[in-house]
Amino acid sequence: MAASIGAGLNRVDGHLKVSGGARYAGEEPIANMAHAVLIQSTIGKGRVAEIDTGAAERAPGVLLVLTARNAPKLPGTKANPRRPGEAYPLLQDDTVDYNGQHIGLVVAETFEQATHAARLVAVRYAEEPPLARLEQALDKAMVPKHFRDGAREPDSRRGDPEAAFAAAPVKLDQTYTTPVEHHNPMEPHAVTAAWDGGKLTLYHSTQGVFPSRKTVAGLFGIPVDDVHVISHYVGGGFGTKGSTWPHVTLTAVASRMTKRPVKLMLTRRQMYSSNGYRSKTIQRLRLAADADGRLVAMMHDGILQTATFGEFVEPVGLPTEMMYACPNVAVTHRVAPINAGLPTFMRAPGEATGMYALESAMDELAAQLAVDPLELRLRNYAERDEHGDRPWSSKSLKACYERGAAAFGWARRNRRAGATREGDVLIGSGMASATYPANRSQAGATVRLGADGTAVVRSGTQDIGTGTYTIMTQVAADALGLPPSRVIAELGDSAMPATPVSGGSQTAASVMPAIHAAAKAVREQLLALAVGLNDGPLAGAKPADIDIANGALFLVRDPSQREDIGAVLSRAGRDAIAATRDVQPAADAKKYGMHAFGAHFAEVRVDTALGEVRVSRYVGAFAAGRILNAKTARSQAIGGIVYGLGMALTEETHVDARTARIVNANIAEYLVPVHADVPAIEIVLVDEDDPHVNALGIKGLGELPMVGAAAAIANAVYHATGRRVRDMPIRPDKLIAAS
Repeated sequence: MAASIGAGLNRVDGHLKVSGGARYAGEEPIANMAHAVLIQSTIGKGRVAEIDTGAAERAPGVLLVLTARNAPKLPGTKANPRRPGEAYPLLQDDTVDYNGQHIGLVVAETFEQATHAARLVAVRYAEEPPLARLEQALDKAMVPKHFRDGAREPDSRRGDPEAAFAAAPVKLDQTYTTPVEHHNPMEPHAVTAAWDGGKLTLYHSTQGVFPSRKTVAGLFGIPVDDVHVISHYVGGGFGTKGSTWPHVTLTAVASRMTKRPVKLMLTRRQMYSSNGYRSKTIQRLRLAADADGRLVAMMHDGILQTATFGEFVEPVGLPTEMMYACPNVAVTHRVAPINAGLPTFMRAPGEATGMYALESAMDELAAQLAVDPLELRLRNYAERDEHGDRPWSSKSLKACYERGAAAFGWARRNRRAGATREGDVLIGSGMASATYPANRSQAGATVRLGADGTAVVRSGTQDIGTGTYTIMTQVAADALGLPPSRVIAELGDSAMPATPVSGGSQTAASVMPAIHAAAKAVREQLLALAVGLNDGPLAGAKPADIDIANGALFLVRDPSQREDIGAVLSRAGRDAIAATRDVQPAADAKKYGMHAFGAHFAEVRVDTALGEVRVSRYVGAFAAGRILNAKTARSQAIGGIVYGLGMALTEETHVDARTARIVNANIAEYLVPVHADVPAIEIVLVDEDDPHVNALGIKGLGELPMVGAAAAIANAVYHATGRRVRDMPIRPDKLIAAS
């Protein structure tokens, strides 16, 4: 039987999704369910001076109007205030810190009744002038207190970058900015909460079944085992569903107070003010090189916005620490609190924004040196992780450069900016590097092999649309010697073995080794049974002499000596055999720098009269360890590039400086790329063998393809026009005004 791992297996959950059989968090049919609707602030700063809920409480079907006046005090509201969304605001006081903050919740028999009643609530505010934008708070910028959850310092340096910069013959000093961006997954946030005595069940659209359970249990001050989280299908997350936002806990509060199951589904507009966003960034890059184009100094200073009531840091400088060979490097991060919701993780947080700035600066440095941009990167190729002073576990970036450039036709590029034209259209090409850490965490799985020859693999992880059901099936099938059609994958339930959040591109790298280990343990049990049966065709053989394929065990030297899995179990008097395994990162993992790498090549066409930019060709080449499914991997790569296209050309959240209100909180005016914006995208997946990252050699691929995509497009725009726009996104008005 051909190996399942690596093959482009169709999604095993695909039919359920296209036929409507896949139930998402807001679709669970629960008896006696009530419906909740949020009440949100309409000012950017101040307090609720008075809130009149009388008309709402008298409205038809209303069961509860929950505000700070009647909300219970939750024991764990101060448990972890620095984490996005987990502690505030939960109606614990009358303070208003941002426009759109939750100040109440209406529960009624129907969604329509709750919506009507929420509009009847009258609020009088004691209003204060807000700090609505990062630019208004630059004088308040400060060193982060909880950078990377305290795992490291926010600043780093090696060598003497200031002195090296001052002495260098070639210097670049530029500032790059990225705007506030919102995630916009296809499925809005949804949760249904139901209490049974002191035990709570949450049907929750989440990227972290187990972190969500822990957070909610902590806020209510109840044992973790008393919270059951179920998340069988998630319609996209991109980071916004990686934290347990206040609407989840408030729904659970409402359920406990009404003694009814309660469902809350956020509207698309509420998604812009309820569950985080990517912070605006202001990044100063100073690069210095010798006359041969070798970097001698790099300084990357980032200023990011955060909230007045908590801290989240977009770690823009981390890629600069390790991306290129350079003896003198300094990175700083500063945060400025404003009256906005708390920022959060958004696809490749830090790497996407930081590499946009770094790779744009490298392109500008190449222009100064009159060196091909790809050649400049090769001259500064980092053969080891210089920040960690350690070797790479594996690194195939050169292969990504070579194969991507060949597929794109980079060698045919005219180096002179503005040199290629077709009528009124200027044509340019640009490239950029990609990198993302090879993250992994402790994870568990159970595999059960039945006498019918069918295996069930269970892990509490979540599938956020990336194809986790499918690769679980493939890994278990290969380890057990079964065709994928005889493996059933189950996930998304906190009653199953624990797993980490689906963030940091770590699900495959964490969960699949656990599934592989559990399946191997089951296989070993099966082989022991087969050789131990006195009258079996494999009796007395050594387990090492037996293989399994297509659901049958056989002697490698004589395949005619074989027996079906079901027959082995039946003759052994077993209905099934099972094993559970919990796997954590290798003890020596910190000895290596572990990253995935890639390269982007983009062609753009710019209308000289309108300033309109169209991406016309694109090649992305990526090396992310062992590829488990070629089809879903390619899909992930294309999706990441499209995300980067939006970052480069269209996506920007606009905030009214007077009211701190988001004025384009919809996908009619917050412009995400649509089919007409996206060219044919060629993906090159570079084979990579990494013996150190985990037992299966897997690195994450979910975020890597977005990193550098915006820079490649921006660099292509410069090459087409000779005009450099350093403030994302590249709208026509900016391009026309650029000098």
